[in-house]
Amino acid sequence: MGDKRSPTRPKRQPKPSSDEGYWDCSVCTYKNTAEAFKCMMCDVRKGTSTRKPRPVSQLVSQQQVTQQFASPTQPKKEKKERVEREKGEREPAPLKKNGHKKMRYIMRQQGADSPPSQAEAPSMHLAVVACGDRMEETLTMVKSAVLLSSGSLRLHIFAEEQLHVGFRDKLGSWPAAVRSRFRYTLYPISFAGDQAAEWKKLFKPCASQRLFLPLILKDVDSLVYVDSDIVFLRPPERLWALLSHFNASQLAGVAPEHEEPRVAWYNRFARHPFYGATGINSGVMLMNLTRIRSAYFKNDLTSVGLRWEELLMPLLQKYKLNITWGDQDLLNIIFHYNPDYLLEFPCKWNYRPDHCIYGINCASAEQDGVHILHGNRGVFHNLKQPAFKAVYDAIRQYSFGADPNAALLAPLEAALLKTTNTYCGKSHALLTKTLAQNLDRVNKNIPPPLGTT
Repeated sequence: MGDKRSPTRPKRQPKPSSDEGYWDCSVCTYKNTAEAFKCMMCDVRKGTSTRKPRPVSQLVSQQQVTQQFASPTQPKKEKKERVEREKGEREPAPLKKNGHKKMRYIMRQQGADSPPSQAEAPSMHLAVVACGDRMEETLTMVKSAVLLSSGSLRLHIFAEEQLHVGFRDKLGSWPAAVRSRFRYTLYPISFAGDQAAEWKKLFKPCASQRLFLPLILKDVDSLVYVDSDIVFLRPPERLWALLSHFNASQLAGVAPEHEEPRVAWYNRFARHPFYGATGINSGVMLMNLTRIRSAYFKNDLTSVGLRWEELLMPLLQKYKLNITWGDQDLLNIIFHYNPDYLLEFPCKWNYRPDHCIYGINCASAEQDGVHILHGNRGVFHNLKQPAFKAVYDAIRQYSFGADPNAALLAPLEAALLKTTNTYCGKSHALLTKTLAQNLDRVNKNIPPPLGTT
């Protein structure tokens, strides 16, 4: 028989594909990119067969899963532009692991003269709470920290809103070279839940604010909390460095309330559980906020561990009639049941009148001098402990840029000689030992105040 096909009949043209740039595997029907020489699913070569058999069910299922999670292909140039655009839009985030060593988080600060440089070293975070008439006391604490600091400070100041303008004015009046050493953020007083009034009146106004720092400063990994009635006599970075001494379980660091049990308060008078033999004092506190937020705390309320935010109010409701020192007592209760969460540091980092009023009972201060002076019970503002008041007044009256030896150390030593009739005054050398050692670096790049030569 002859060939019946017409010589003029055009050859059959392939149907245009609805998915241009792809080809279907003839065995498993997987849709491959045009560049693929083999099927990415079953390794069958492209164009092996012109017949489309019934797909194998197992291969089809695998294909569907692969396509579900595979991102669509994009041209290289478009993909590169998208990645760079998204990278530029992302905010810097804190490191979750060892954040106190490599802090990348940069807050939106007030009082900053210029934006931080990209090569800026990690900063120490320092938090304080100020209410009522505590603004000048807080500013003196900040002055002592900035005066002796060898690095950059990030200050978190929690204060009643009527004090915010005063803080901005005072901090803004300091010399530009001094302001370049720190950045600060002002926060309103804030308590979680509906019991804000109850928290605010606990012990002293706003003192319990420190309990809520882990819940408010969610982007800060670690910080040093101090009461407003302390002054630094040694660079604060030396205290910050103690965070590196934490083991895998420790999430806070404090000094004991007392060194001598015979004169200690907690073991003689407390009506609630407390940490260790003599309790802890929370006026100076290292806090790894990341660990606090993620930890479960053993307690006497339930048989299971509770998160920090779950523990605070039930603990207050149970013990509020038995506590004397407010939030410090609550911290003693918490760490009584969780002693492995706590690092004890020496009393030289929280030296109080109790360490000298009955004779010296702080061995670390005797050996190394006082590093932080804590004027609790108002001794910075009365004559009960004139040696403590002399140190506070000397720092408060000092003007940035003046010769620190002539304008700070010399007047202080003269004032302390007038306090030797008191137990604390007799050991006044401990109050100036570390201060004298660290004053040489004070006036680098700071011009003298007007009227001085």
